[in-house]
Amino acid sequence: MTAQIAYAEVATGDELPSAVFPVTRETLVRYAGASGDFNPIHWNERFAKEVGLPDVIAHGMFTMAAAIRVVTDWAGDPAAVVEYGVRFTKPVVVPDDDTGARIEVSATVAAKLDDEARTVRVDLIARSAGQKVLGMARAVVRLA
Repeated sequence: MTAQIAYAEVATGDELPSAVFPVTRETLVRYAGASGDFNPIHWNERFAKEVGLPDVIAHGMFTMAAAIRVVTDWAGDPAAVVEYGVRFTKPVVVPDDDTGARIEVSATVAAKLDDEARTVRVDLIARSAGQKVLGMARAVVRLA
């Protein structure tokens, strides 16, 4: 599978379609099983509060993975992402209710990097409960 977006059709400043990803306690349990990360801060409210957190928090790698979906959906191919990095700035707090939390992600083409390689840099913004949860979130994407 190759990227569906053509490099020639993309301009610096283009906004990617934004997305919202719901996160519930059930989501965290499923992710823990898939990732093998059973740290109690991700499922045990009492433990999370004992170590100074406001409540159970989402796995950082889960948050990172949710955010990059905006880019992979836009590019049309997960393999189009050739580099991706973030800084974790705030945790995604997941209350024990029917709603849970929401990760709201937007992204913009920040630069066209290499005409020959057809790569662009995409900057992402991820927020939850009105707070930025990822900083310096950037992906390099190879387009068609």
